[in-house]
Parts: sequence; C-alpha cells; structure tokens
Amino acid sequence: MKNVLITGSARGIGAQTAKLFAAEGYNVIVNYNTSENEAAETCRKIRLGGGNSVIIRADVSKRSEAKRLFAEAKKEFGPVDVLVNNAGVAQIKLFTDITDEDYDRMFDCNVRSVFNCCQLALPDMIHKKHGRIINISSMWGVTGASCEVHYSASKAAVIGLTKALAREVAPSGITVNAVAPGVIDTPMNNGFDKETMEALREETPVGRIGTPEDVARAILFLADEKSSFITGQTLGVDGAFI
Repeated sequence: MKNVLITGSARGIGAQTAKLFAAEGYNVIVNYNTSENEAAETCRKIRLGGGNSVIIRADVSKRSEAKRLFAEAKKEFGPVDVLVNNAGVAQIKLFTDITDEDYDRMFDCNVRSVFNCCQLALPDMIHKKHGRIINISSMWGVTGASCEVHYSASKAAVIGLTKALAREVAPSGITVNAVAPGVIDTPMNNGFDKETMEALREETPVGRIGTPEDVARAILFLADEKSSFITGQTLGVDGAFI
C-alpha cells in the first residue's frame, strides 16, 4: 500500500484530495497547522470509509516542524511515496500596501514550505528510484493577478521550482508536476462577495466555479503510474479561464 502526504489537507482542495487518495487505497497523512477540528473530521471520514489515515500538525514553512512531520509519517506508515504540496495562503492587497511581513508570510507559506517538503521527501524516493511530487500553484502563477502580486509571484516560484526539480530527479524515477487551479469553491475564496463570485463564474468559459474534487482528480492523475512520462508540467484546472 502506498503512502501519500498532503500538506494543508484539513479542508478545501487538500481535504478532498485526502479523501480521494484514501478511496484509491492509499495510506493518507493529513497535515494541518491551525485547523485541527477540520483535520480531525477529514481523518474521521476517511476511516469511516474504511481507509487508513493519521493527522499530524506541523507548520511546514518551518524546517524543524516539516522534518518532524516526515519523521512521524514514516514511523506511522513508512516512507512517503506521493507528496502533495498543498499548504498555502492568499491575500488581496494593493502592491504599494504590501508590507515586509505580508511578503515574508506569503513566500514562507507558499514557497519555502514546498522547498522544505520536497527536500525531506526526496531521499527515500531517490533510494527507491520512484516517487511522485505534485505542487499546487495557481492560474495567477501563470498570468499574474492585479492586487495579488505577492501571491502571484509566490505561485510562479512554485512553477519554476517544479520545472527545475523535475529535470534534476527524473533519472531517479521521480516525477514532479504542478497543478494550477482556477476559481475554486474553497474557504480560501470566502473573502469574495456573492457578486464577485458570480462575475468570476460568468467569466469562466465552462460556466461554473470549480470544485475541490475537480482539482483533486487532476492531482490523483499525476500520482498515477499511467502519468509516468509526464513531468515538469503545470496542469491547469480552470475551466478555460486562462
């Protein structure tokens, strides 16, 4: 049985991804930082469905906590076979109003966390000559978004990391890809009012807002053996928004 570690999997895309992998027979490590109740509920639902899951709290932007997360996951289930770097934050703010603290938090949560977890997952993957890493970016990492410059830049950095790392570890049988969601119905978008969400729906050519399951299924595809020749790519899940 394979093991998947999904950072930031208490709710939204991460939680749906955890449940989908569990349904496919994976042992699932549900990671959270502050959303303990939601993480426990995700784990409970997985177990009710007959799956294997454990929750581990860790702020993966901090090296020491990420290291502890991987150690506990390995003790529980063994080495990580699939890593999904989903933890992240967003913020809407005028570029001229972004503070040093805003910038540091954005890049710590969205980029350093990916860097940390990739480095910690790779030794076992290289030893086995097999592994899957899927990093969650955003369509704004591809095109950029007004009033989300630091967020867009951080998600573009994830794409750059994905492309470079894929080349480096491909000879070891490891694929590294990114998924770039569009407008998805998750708590991260709770800051938008109904009128804004409706405008975004109308702007999406397929005529609807995306669901966490839409993104989770793309992630599962990239983890599958059938996608072994796909690496260094960014898969858009945005309903043709961009």
